Amino acid sequence: MKTGWIMTRHVISVERDASILDAAQLMSQNDISGLPVVDAGSLVGIVSEGDFLRRVEIGTERRRSRWLEFFTAPGQLANEYARSHGRRVEEIMTPDPTTVTEDTPLEEAVDLMERQRIKRLPVVRGRELVGMLSRADLMHALASLAHHTLPPTEDDATIQGRVLAELDKLPWAKRIKVNIRNGVVQLLGTLSDRRERQGLRVVVENVPGITGVEDRTVLVELLTGDLFEKPKARTKQMKENKP
Repeated sequence: MKTGWIMTRHVISVERDASILDAAQLMSQNDISGLPVVDAGSLVGIVSEGDFLRRVEIGTERRRSRWLEFFTAPGQLANEYARSHGRRVEEIMTPDPTTVTEDTPLEEAVDLMERQRIKRLPVVRGRELVGMLSRADLMHALASLAHHTLPPTEDDATIQGRVLAELDKLPWAKRIKVNIRNGVVQLLGTLSDRRERQGLRVVVENVPGITGVEDRTVLVELLTGDLFEKPKARTKQMKENKP
């Protein structure tokens, strides 16, 4: 399985010159623990909730006795000061984060997350940020296998590529994830309008090779996160489309 199959494609990011307050509010409003940092669409860093722990505004900046400061490298002291007093995202972010591509095998991506003890991996195409792989994405992928014990076939991979290629053309479908087993497409993600379901159905019905659709999308109010409808599976069998 490839990283691009299960990554989150609709990525919330922040500009490198944004304020610390803007980044903190963005993370809080969207209930996320990390943000990729971009400059003209190119990934330049990542900022996480850990970067906000030692802040002068809340009185948690690191304090040392004069004696301990004497034995601490000046560069380390300067870095700690910048991270606790900095006003812009680029002053507290981790630059040049570890990344993967859409074609990176999932096993390799998980190995990176374990070895480096990180919760998320930016997915890039060249320098352009195109997605994010998080532990939550891995959980969703695992859950989708609960009723499908057989591994994906080469045909599934082809269908997956076709569906994702179509969804990538549609700005309203960026929050949708796709899993495929034995020709059956499983749709996951959040919708803000019931009419989006019909649009997704039309997308899927026009992709050759699909034999069924399992709709597990959730209707939510995007600003508040309130559920309009609880998640429930909606399965529709289809006649196989021939290329």
